[in-house]
Amino acid sequence: MALPHSTPLSHDSLWPRAGDWPSTDALDGELDAVLVGLGTHATSLSPTAAHATPAAVRDALRRYSPHGLDGLRIADAGDAADPDADEDGAAGLIARASARARLVIALGGDNAATVPAALGAWGDRIGTAGLITIDAHHDLRDGRSNGSPVRRLLEAGLDGSRVVQLGIQDFANSRAYAERARGAGIRVIGRDALEERDLREVAAEAVAIAAAAGGPVHLDVDVDVCDRAAAPGCPASTPGGLSAWQLRALVRAIVGHAEVGSLDLVEVDAAADAPDGRTVRLTALCVLESLAALAGRPTTT
Repeated sequence: MALPHSTPLSHDSLWPRAGDWPSTDALDGELDAVLVGLGTHATSLSPTAAHATPAAVRDALRRYSPHGLDGLRIADAGDAADPDADEDGAAGLIARASARARLVIALGGDNAATVPAALGAWGDRIGTAGLITIDAHHDLRDGRSNGSPVRRLLEAGLDGSRVVQLGIQDFANSRAYAERARGAGIRVIGRDALEERDLREVAAEAVAIAAAAGGPVHLDVDVDVCDRAAAPGCPASTPGGLSAWQLRALVRAIVGHAEVGSLDLVEVDAAADAPDGRTVRLTALCVLESLAALAGRPTTT
């Protein structure tokens, strides 16, 4: 599969590169963060090669520095073999990573990856768990697809009053699904409201709602929330979405809260990206933003 052109990387002994973290099997004991690839794509509402994205994001990480991540023990658990056909297996991979790490980062894949990512991280704690989505869409469709993960998690036992959706956009959702969100008790902070508010305050509000029952919080980052100029590799991104900076700032602000134990980065088709790979690179930067937020969490005594 031909991916957008990638230029060779220079070498500088004083400028280390991010990524290429060791396998979880190569490290003993507790970890700070673990990456897991969940290349879901088979049930997408639009044709996608999102299964190629985890590898592309790992490659893009090498373009950036791990500055600020000193001291973190980071590992890579590899990819789920077939997360579309074997959601339980994918969730099990996430669960094993969660048992060892403070933060698990799932690299999608389309938005169907959110189901095994969240369920694996929550385990039997779904009754107290919370969900924050950064997404242009409500993801409350019927059936099983990349448009249904929030509905499926609600049906699995997630309390809608502990779901917060950030960045929901006009013309990207129907009245029926907006009413379904209201009926479930979901807190929606739309794209316009994000423009008017301090993003750190929004993040704090979202975490407070999602963590109200004291359970774990999962963050679903659907990159199609961004403006299409910033995220052309997302099939459903639209003109007028969030800026790349706003997405990065939200991810860092939310993951900075210790209640957040897992996140996914989804809806990026690496094969459909711009020649400069800007969507995949933005996704890689969101990985680094989440790790920097983890490194910056207040220490507990």
